[in-house]
Amino acid sequence: MAHIHFAWELGGGLGHAGRLKPLAQEALARGHRVSLCLRELVHTDALLRDLNAPRFQAPIFLHQVRGVPMPEASLAEILMTCGYLNADALRGLFTGWHSLLSELKPDLVVADYSPTALLAARSLGIPSAALGIGFFIPPDSVPMPSIRSWEPIHPGRLAAADSQLLASVNTVLAQYGTAALQRASQVMYGDAPLLLTWPELDHYGRDVLPAGQRWWGPSMSPHTGLAPQWPPSGQPDPSERPALSADLGGSKVFAYLKSEHPDHALVLQALVKLGCRTVCYMPDVAMGKPPPVISPLISYSKGPVDLASTLPGCELCVCHGGEATLAQALLAGVPLLLMPTQVEQFLISQRVAQTGGGINAAAQVRPLDYVAVVASLLGNSDCRTKAQAFAARYAGFTPRQHTLDLVDAFERQLAMT
Repeated sequence: MAHIHFAWELGGGLGHAGRLKPLAQEALARGHRVSLCLRELVHTDALLRDLNAPRFQAPIFLHQVRGVPMPEASLAEILMTCGYLNADALRGLFTGWHSLLSELKPDLVVADYSPTALLAARSLGIPSAALGIGFFIPPDSVPMPSIRSWEPIHPGRLAAADSQLLASVNTVLAQYGTAALQRASQVMYGDAPLLLTWPELDHYGRDVLPAGQRWWGPSMSPHTGLAPQWPPSGQPDPSERPALSADLGGSKVFAYLKSEHPDHALVLQALVKLGCRTVCYMPDVAMGKPPPVISPLISYSKGPVDLASTLPGCELCVCHGGEATLAQALLAGVPLLLMPTQVEQFLISQRVAQTGGGINAAAQVRPLDYVAVVASLLGNSDCRTKAQAFAARYAGFTPRQHTLDLVDAFERQLAMT
């Protein structure tokens, strides 16, 4: 059996580790040896504690960078802030990954937002697969596209970022006797790019993929987390009722919110005013921080919620635009109110809004009347119809089959070496 190494280098949150876990479990079940290299070891410990595989600290870039335009306009500029600005910075990061893989000697590297792991694998002749959402497996274009589609970004800026990134990478590869890359996008590809999304949710709006590639669908773990504790039914605030076209009291809403969003309390207040029964997961509150809104109509979960038992029967899902959460909501036919906190979430929120299955709050004129926004979603049968149409298109999709298909792809790649 083979040794498969799973790597996570860039990006925050538990989504990356959560994406790797079922793949590692299935590889182990098939008799493969597994190891993991993770950007974050502490917060992922509870999630991965039952995974019988060694975990290592990923080599990551810890320094602030000057000289990159802000805010970043492309994935190339993002990578430049993560150690790719010049060859001197990249060399140290690359050496860390090269040394680690040299010691572990895996037969295959599976990289989740881990470009330097892919480059090190290339230099060592180790086959590699890049997996992840559309945002960090970009189109193979020159230059890589803008991630700020709502702003005019000069093509020369995008081309300059690609050129600088490629120069840094190829200088380091040459020092290790490795063939140069031809395009900046190839930094993210490895030997096999596996795009874990659907065209409706692709950050770059691709409708078709190059020959040999496919839409694998999003990675998700719907059967993990706590069972929802629904509050008892309530009634809308009488002061709001004249403005409503229907009685929305008792509507079931799931909210996954973080306190970093400036409007997190406002949307919860709106749900209370409308009499919605809300199950809310806020990591800060789960860790002991006082709730931003106290009401018998809001049940704050003590940990991540089991979405498979929570979303069916919901009238609305409120979240920041993490793909796993929003995809599960759409698969359940549940409309979305999306409140992105960064550009990756904004782009996918725009894609959801284009399907008609939700509203991107960040694209609305501020200040928002959240009572009106939530009421419009709860009372909009067309929005629910669009979400249900999305669910019908992918009715055959299951996370289990998704995992089996991906590990099959890993094994096919191993068989070719």
